[in-house]
Amino acid sequence: MDGLFAGTAWHYARYRPGYPREFLDQIIATFRLDRSRRVLDLGCGTGQLTVPLAKTAREAVGVDPEPDMLIEAAEYADRAGVTNAIWIEGSSANLPTGLGRFDVVTMGRSFHWMDREQVLAGLSGMVEDDGGLVIANDSCLVRPVTDWQRRLEEIQNRFVPTNESQRPKISDNYLSHDAVLRRSAFPKVDRRVYEFRRRWTIEQAIGYLYSTSLPLRRLLDDRESFEQEATRALSSFSPDGQLFEPVSLEVFVATRR
Repeated sequence: MDGLFAGTAWHYARYRPGYPREFLDQIIATFRLDRSRRVLDLGCGTGQLTVPLAKTAREAVGVDPEPDMLIEAAEYADRAGVTNAIWIEGSSANLPTGLGRFDVVTMGRSFHWMDREQVLAGLSGMVEDDGGLVIANDSCLVRPVTDWQRRLEEIQNRFVPTNESQRPKISDNYLSHDAVLRRSAFPKVDRRVYEFRRRWTIEQAIGYLYSTSLPLRRLLDDRESFEQEATRALSSFSPDGQLFEPVSLEVFVATRR
């Protein structure tokens, strides 16, 4: 996933949604996170998953290939009063050495960008025997399910038509996450889905588009016109500027046994 999110960190930190408390509590309970436990967040972005888990763990290590993401993550941790998070520039394709062992490794909205089998092989020697992996992904705004999302996507595609060379490649094969995990050192897989409604403001919805792997902000020839048209369109769906998206957060918890 190296380079996919270059230049997006500012928007990523401000407009990427966090994770529901119920999901975070599941991680804490499943892996008995306390001040004796270590967490590795691989593809950590700006720390939306790392920082909340660090509040419970002894130490949380966030790894991401984009240095600007790590700068934003460190600032987020500082604002949250988190002092036990470490930020390391690195790639899932070549995991940093010397990180030690972990009780849980999380990958939030990132596993699909990786060479999954290679990553799982590399993690097999880094996870404690009673530890495991947590892989979480939701669609956010990239798979429209409401009328306002479809309208926003139509405007985006009209201002920045995409072609195959611009579309980032996802994962290494067409196997499901479940199938890949069952062939790894972590074959016991528990799948859970958290369904909830996410609220967006018009500013957040537009800002989110600038945080994605499609480098929208850099490709736009007329950013002002795009934002004005998107704002008008979204306002027609909600005069008070509040927009709602039904969300399904899919989570895989994988352990050795």
